[in-house]
Amino acid sequence: MTTLFDGHRLGDLILPNRVVMAPMTRVRAAAGGLATPSMATYYAQRATAGLIVSEGVQPSPVGQSNPGTPGLHTDEQVASWRPVTAAVHANGGRIFAQLMHGGRVSHSDTTGLRPVGPSAVPADGEVFTPTGPQAAPVPRALETAEVPEHARSYADAARRAVDAGFDGVELHGANGYLISQFLSSNANLRTDHYGGPVANRIRFAVEAAAATVEAVGAARTGIRLSPGAAFWGVEESDVPELYARLLSELAGLGLAYVHLEATADEGILVGLRRAWPGTLIMNPSVPMGPKQVGRADADHWLGLGADLISFGRGFLANPDLVERLRTGLPIAPVDEATYYQGGDAGYLTYPAYRHTA
Repeated sequence: MTTLFDGHRLGDLILPNRVVMAPMTRVRAAAGGLATPSMATYYAQRATAGLIVSEGVQPSPVGQSNPGTPGLHTDEQVASWRPVTAAVHANGGRIFAQLMHGGRVSHSDTTGLRPVGPSAVPADGEVFTPTGPQAAPVPRALETAEVPEHARSYADAARRAVDAGFDGVELHGANGYLISQFLSSNANLRTDHYGGPVANRIRFAVEAAAATVEAVGAARTGIRLSPGAAFWGVEESDVPELYARLLSELAGLGLAYVHLEATADEGILVGLRRAWPGTLIMNPSVPMGPKQVGRADADHWLGLGADLISFGRGFLANPDLVERLRTGLPIAPVDEATYYQGGDAGYLTYPAYRHTA
């Protein structure tokens, strides 16, 4: 039986275990969306993961969702990431950059630009800005001729990611951000070939993935999805059909992996596992949900056919999470107040497990 500590081939990489560090926003980037020395230390501390997926990285200025997040659309940003990827590799790790275009989940106070989306429909709730939370604005609906350039922005950022030393990229197609907005049946009210029936609503995701594969290769390209989730007010009709059709199209591109969140009934997720012929990463939790993933959840999903298991919050307070899972050591709790406060406290200050005599 497959265990969490068996190796796995992912594209051109050999992973020493099946533990994935999930992408998590930490808003520790410097001005200009630059990665920092502290970020290099943070990721290097967690390099025993079979694979690290970075925090969401904006592929373009208008794609930035939150203040304090890093980018991959300038030469300066690329240069700032090189010490991060080098530190991970020096510690024996592998790291993909998650490419995250926020779409309508943004604000002009953050970017200086009006947010864009499939349609002029605002997200539910408040978005983060440099002066605090504000109501989500009405985005500008993209013209049909503009949509391909936003799909290509993922590919452009992917090229920069590889130049910066990343082993690959993960397209953020989940949690109510731009790809998810196009998949939606209420954020996407378009009447052109990007809206309406399932075949049209998956088009943007497929075009973004295809452009990225052309740019850096299928072995370096993954995608994260949250079937049926309602983040930022996104709704999806025909969830089983929508995602089965999407996975069928993505399978033709030969992506390195699909990364699913447990946002749908287990039966639906198992069906998607069967529909996807390649590597499946499963996150048995919901972002910001009440449940933190543990060893039992990982073993359950490995038994259901997942290849890799991603852990989010567990990695925040446990840089040595792989060893704790392997040996049954206690999982340290995380201080939620330090998630987004900036600085090194609650970022670099969590120690590895200290054995006592």
